[in-house]
Amino acid sequence: MPLQKLQFRPGINRENTSYANEGGYYAANKIRFRSGQPEKVGGWTADTGANLSALKPTTGTLWGVCRALWNWLNLTGYNLLALGTNFKYYIQSGTNGFYYDVTPLRTTTTAGEVTFAASTGSTTITVSDAGHGAQTGDFVTYSGAVSLGGNITATILNAEFQITYLSSNQYTITSSVAATAGDSGNGGASVVGAYQITTGNPVYTQNVGWGAGTWGGVIPGTATTAVSGGTLSNSNTTVTVTSTTGFSTPTGTLLIDQETITYTGTTGTTFTGCTRGVSGTGSGAATTHANGAAVVQSTTFTGWGVSAPAGQGIGQQLRTWSQSNFGEDLIFNPRGGALYYWANSASANTFNRGQYLGPSTNIVTKSGTITTDASCPTVANFVMVSDASRFVLAFGVNDYGSTVQDPLLIRWSDQESFATWIPAVTNQAGSYRLSHGSQIITSMQTRQEILVLTDAAIYSMQYLGPPYVWSFQILGDNISIAGPNAIATANNITYWMGTDKFYMYSGRVQTLPSTLREYVYNDINLDQSFQFMAGTNEGYNEVWWQYCSSGSNVIDRYVIYNHLDNVWYYGDWVNYTGTAYQGRTAWLDSALRAYPMAATYGVAGGNANALLVYHENGVDDGTVNPAVPIVAQVTSSDFDIGDGHNFGFVWRLIPDLTFDGSNINGPTAVFTVLPRANSGAPYGSSNNPDVVSAQNYQNQRNYAIQEFTQQVYVRIRGRQMAFKVSSSELGVQWQLGVPRIDIRPDGRR
Repeated sequence: MPLQKLQFRPGINRENTSYANEGGYYAANKIRFRSGQPEKVGGWTADTGANLSALKPTTGTLWGVCRALWNWLNLTGYNLLALGTNFKYYIQSGTNGFYYDVTPLRTTTTAGEVTFAASTGSTTITVSDAGHGAQTGDFVTYSGAVSLGGNITATILNAEFQITYLSSNQYTITSSVAATAGDSGNGGASVVGAYQITTGNPVYTQNVGWGAGTWGGVIPGTATTAVSGGTLSNSNTTVTVTSTTGFSTPTGTLLIDQETITYTGTTGTTFTGCTRGVSGTGSGAATTHANGAAVVQSTTFTGWGVSAPAGQGIGQQLRTWSQSNFGEDLIFNPRGGALYYWANSASANTFNRGQYLGPSTNIVTKSGTITTDASCPTVANFVMVSDASRFVLAFGVNDYGSTVQDPLLIRWSDQESFATWIPAVTNQAGSYRLSHGSQIITSMQTRQEILVLTDAAIYSMQYLGPPYVWSFQILGDNISIAGPNAIATANNITYWMGTDKFYMYSGRVQTLPSTLREYVYNDINLDQSFQFMAGTNEGYNEVWWQYCSSGSNVIDRYVIYNHLDNVWYYGDWVNYTGTAYQGRTAWLDSALRAYPMAATYGVAGGNANALLVYHENGVDDGTVNPAVPIVAQVTSSDFDIGDGHNFGFVWRLIPDLTFDGSNINGPTAVFTVLPRANSGAPYGSSNNPDVVSAQNYQNQRNYAIQEFTQQVYVRIRGRQMAFKVSSSELGVQWQLGVPRIDIRPDGRR
């Protein structure tokens, strides 16, 4: 028989069986299709910008998991990149430049409100600050402190620390050195604590573990009473609680200063023999509860620091950010939080913290101080600055004269102003409430309109000018979107990932047909859908979606749509050794930097560190030193002779492969022919007929192929076969052409 070309349709199709997709590709990882042929994806390298005062000590990574990237130039020409994590908000100055921590402050104490207490031999310092309002994981920076008298010097104290919550009046921090017996001071009367805004979750959590319930506890139908002299000692047995009003039941749970204990006693006002409900071990320093401390009683308490039983607790969404430029400055917003304003400084090397953009606040800009009006929003889910006349748009915001958040309300400032929000005949400030859905998920600015997506509909928002200012039209109903970052625009078409399929908008809303829909949505964790995010790779006409598989709470997979060739392909972030690559958590393809940017987990497998990487840079994974290879492969669907009436015997393979872009001598890829007797049989196995030979030519065989390999003699036999090309070496880049095989009929059974 003549040579048979192994020429398959571009793209990966998993909507049916491998045999039903004959003539196409069925499986892939770390590959893309270009000009109709598969090739290995480009590599990635880590951004090398590092200044340890802003980054996580010893790791060179950012604090927290990054969910937002935003790139722009200021008037001085500096290339600025904003990065929002669940812990911090950063701005980087230039590619591989310094990172600056611009996280806004929540509050700053007056001098003397903060005091320190150290224990000999321990690095843990207990901090007292009445009503501090912080939670575990928050950050505070001290100034004005003096030495405690020993190892704990003023230099050590006057720094930034991460908090571990104890009570509403106390928390602990960790010193860089252990205290000595001489560390008996309290830091002096001039200590000032500057608390950064409350941190957020790295993932969605509900009903399990630390922090699953509402902070401070949710205890319906119980009253707050007062403690009269109660001390919780290391023995866990000496707590005496005296209530001014008494308790209704003889046994139950008490919450004292956010510390949970259980009690057994008689109906009345005093209970002894209480035990700590959190640990029950008696470890840790004694906690004293002063007279008048808050006490709440419940037998079904669910609170911060207590595991919530199944069916109880309140789900807590992860921290996401939205941001947009107001000129060379930046307005940004943590979802469910306030608006903040970062003012570009007149000094190129000065990066001040973001400022609270709330009612009647003074915002310091390069050109002077601007005071906002009394109706500036206090909470929002999404913020944007329009290109048309520069309005600040706040989505899912509190109404005028109210502090209650309305998740379907849109408000906008006056044009060219971030400070004027009260509507008047002399300005264009205003509001509009959408009617379809339960909350606004996200918004996307396109060529002629702003698209607003709720969890059930999509709207078009267009600028009209006074007196109506903005018009709203519903474009589609009964649609869905996975999360606020699961949307991207490429070639003037907007694409997004729904909760059960993909969508596109090109003037009308359409389902985006996908040959990978079943593959994606049959193995997906929609509980973590707010992690899902989209991004473009314009150099290759691609839209990428990163998502969590059903068994993962962190991003471990991606799916790609090539909008030029109208094909799909996919992959995961696990390499051939089973070690996880760093799954992407944010993505930005900016024309202002040389390569598409992505944020990853700083350590493989996912943890609370973020790392910035540049894609399509090199051919290997350069986030580690030394670099490691990117394992890539593509596998065809099964093919046969005719309709599989005969077994086929392959005795020769003629490769067609290019290694352009490789950076080693003698790059190699592996060709594999995978035979099987029938569709239900595993590859490399044939139950009928049994073939006995000195060389078993029913098993799959691997063949190392170099650029100048002319032909390979093989011995493969099966009723149907698949073809695979793969690589796992450093420095290798390849693109498949059209290889050929010599195949002949070899028996009918």
